[in-house]
Amino acid sequence: MGKIIFYEERNFQGRSYECMSDCSDMSSYLSRCQSCRVESGCFMVYERPNYMGNQFFMRRGEYTDYSSMMGMSSGIRSCRMIPMHRGQFRMRIYERENFGGQSHELMEDCDNMMDRYRMSDCMSCNVMDGHWLMYEQPHYRGRMMYLRPGEYRSFREMGMSGTRFMSMRRIMDSCY
Repeated sequence: MGKIIFYEERNFQGRSYECMSDCSDMSSYLSRCQSCRVESGCFMVYERPNYMGNQFFMRRGEYTDYSSMMGMSSGIRSCRMIPMHRGQFRMRIYERENFGGQSHELMEDCDNMMDRYRMSDCMSCNVMDGHWLMYEQPHYRGRMMYLRPGEYRSFREMGMSGTRFMSMRRIMDSCY
């Protein structure tokens, strides 16, 4: 089970909100959110309500001022707890939307999609097992997107228009 505590001000000051599950809109608990402490588990935090906008992966630790650290000027507006996964990881990536074009199945991290698969773009995928993070740049850098098991027919329609994912990593049990 994960636990994260959000604070209205930097350095864990002001009102706080303790969360142990998904929260689609934090505005009913806090007027703003400028720092947080992850006590256990892993979370994805989002700069807009309903799990939209830029997202960031957070594991156990203290984040005294993540707005400047991560470039989130508006602070955190929603969060998703990443459940523990034991077992294999499997994802099929596709070059085009709606599972079109070249495809490859992954069971391990991929630090550079272009080098490994000669694939210049990934616009849809099917996550069969495990939880994954996709990054817009090679070597796990740049904007990221959290994917749990399911079909993702169009990253563009998910609000990731103009983002090309170039590396992907499994979210391992090291969060717990």
